[in-house]
Amino acid sequence: MADRRGGAGLTLALLALACASPEMAPGGAVPVTRVPEIRIGIVVGGASMSIGGGEALRIAGADGGSGETVDVPAGVIATIAPARAGLEVRFPGGGPPISLGPSVNLAAVDSGAAIRLLGREYRGTAEITATSQGVLAANILDIEEYLAGVVGAEMGRRGEQDLSALRAQAVVSRTIAVKNLGRWRLRGYDLLATVADQAYAGKSFETPTAMQAVEETRGEIVTFQGLPIDAFFHSTCAGRTAAGTEVFAAAERPYLRAIRDVKDDGQAWCAISPRFRWSERWTGEVLARTLRETLPLVGGSAEMSASLTDLRVLDLTATGRVARFEVAGGSSSLTLTGPQARILLRTPDGAMLRSANFNLQVSREGGRIVQLTAEGGGAGHGVGMCQWGALGRARVGFSYQDILSAYFPGTEVGRFY
Repeated sequence: MADRRGGAGLTLALLALACASPEMAPGGAVPVTRVPEIRIGIVVGGASMSIGGGEALRIAGADGGSGETVDVPAGVIATIAPARAGLEVRFPGGGPPISLGPSVNLAAVDSGAAIRLLGREYRGTAEITATSQGVLAANILDIEEYLAGVVGAEMGRRGEQDLSALRAQAVVSRTIAVKNLGRWRLRGYDLLATVADQAYAGKSFETPTAMQAVEETRGEIVTFQGLPIDAFFHSTCAGRTAAGTEVFAAAERPYLRAIRDVKDDGQAWCAISPRFRWSERWTGEVLARTLRETLPLVGGSAEMSASLTDLRVLDLTATGRVARFEVAGGSSSLTLTGPQARILLRTPDGAMLRSANFNLQVSREGGRIVQLTAEGGGAGHGVGMCQWGALGRARVGFSYQDILSAYFPGTEVGRFY
């Protein structure tokens, strides 16, 4: 859930490990009377972006005035890019670009129809802005419409047996949305559409069960002492969730404590997950190439990869995850946290290591590392709700309220609107 380059880069990478940051803007304690709108960052800093290809769209000035509008006919794909005076739109066929202001609104010509951004359909409207980093596009829609695309993207296509887990996901995701309203408003959005916050894929990932789960929990959030909680979730805990402070220094909350997530027979609720147990292997050559790219992301030097002598786990957390990890090369060494180790040990296919719950086996020939093997369990940071654990619980009859109280002890489900 996040990347990093040096200091600022590391911060982004660790945020990407979270489905929600512990430093969220405070949510209100008083319920509101209507569904709030939320702004989701779809494109942030793009050189350009495509719009259209589906229903007819209309581009208008973002100030709501009566200035000139530009229509994108149904089925036509146009491109918006920064220009000297703001934005410009180009249509296929090679004609001259049409100049726009620095910020424009995009909506469907037919009220209620979807807008298409980057080939994907979204409910609501969009605001597109020229920034110093490039194009910013924020999808603006009400939270309930947003959640249908989140639950489907986060939980996949599920049947009736999984509805309690989808309801729990809907409530957690709504809590994250409510808690983040206004958080990054100066940046032009409240949340990103990626796993840096929570996955959102618009209408294409809406499913009947996801929409049912959202509707049946409409307005509900998780609260502690009457306020929205700092909600976290992850894919697979491998039988024990992590305390908030194991991963996020600022996440010391009474409801973010480690729990033993197993049935009476000792089997983990998330044992059904395809990522419950896993293994990754790197040849010496692939490992060196990987570390050349990832060492700078965690504060190290790419040169260490050429003189690599050892990689080892130094300490474990109370829940068995990596707490401190060491990389040694030549006369220098680098000590990392478990989340940083996940960034460092990028898998051969380029993905972040699934979790910090792993051990290492190093094979050497003549003092040189020829193979590294990581044997691990689970996926994600491990804090808060385990999605596969929620599915396991749902399949034996747990209600969504029971699922949420198990993963967030001491909390309640309350209505925000």
